[in-house]
Amino acid sequence: MMEKVFKIFVDFDGTISKEDVGEAIFREFGNKEKVDSIITSLLKDEISAKDCWLMLCDSVGRIDINRLKNFIDKLEIDSTFKNLDKYCAENKIELIILSDGFDLYIKRIFERENLNHVSVYSNKLEIDENNRLTPEFPYFDASCTTSANCKRNHIISHSSDEDFTIFIGDGNSDKYTSQFCDFIFAKDDLLKFCELERITYFPYKNFDDVILKIDQLRSKKRLKKRHQAELKRKEIYMTE
Repeated sequence: MMEKVFKIFVDFDGTISKEDVGEAIFREFGNKEKVDSIITSLLKDEISAKDCWLMLCDSVGRIDINRLKNFIDKLEIDSTFKNLDKYCAENKIELIILSDGFDLYIKRIFERENLNHVSVYSNKLEIDENNRLTPEFPYFDASCTTSANCKRNHIISHSSDEDFTIFIGDGNSDKYTSQFCDFIFAKDDLLKFCELERITYFPYKNFDDVILKIDQLRSKKRLKKRHQAELKRKEIYMTE
């Protein structure tokens, strides 16, 4: 009997981090009313995720780099994520972070938390010579409107049809993406979306909850893949 292979994909903002770091930065360094208006437009599907980030970066103007670094350094992660990282290492499970946020703060936070060995795919953010925020979207795909970093493509390219895929998330950029995985761990907006769309999911409060459930899944003799996820993956294969 072949051993079951699991691949775990995790959102960053609001899932690993205690709050949405991207939104917190733009609210701190930009105009709060303008930021709220742009984010509301995204949540109403009036603009794409990429357009949202471009507008948010444009709304900030010149930024104090040291003040930005100090602000990022105060933002916390869910400490139980380190337990999931350890669990994956011990059980040889591939763990990949898929974020529609930016490498600038994820790398800084992960270095601080001694997590810079974890694989991360995100958008890129640099500060130019005029101290302006300059975003780049190396993984953009026009068919993924809810995430400028097309998380769906990463899931498909980092897993095979034989693998059991797990997605852990909380927000808007996870709604479309999570549907390509066999098992979904959801909280906040992603949980509400799964309830509304009648998508099977596991609720969780922290990563210790996730570890317990994954242990149960791994111990099952017969484990079924989610049929709707298989269909969605096939749709993408056929269009490529």
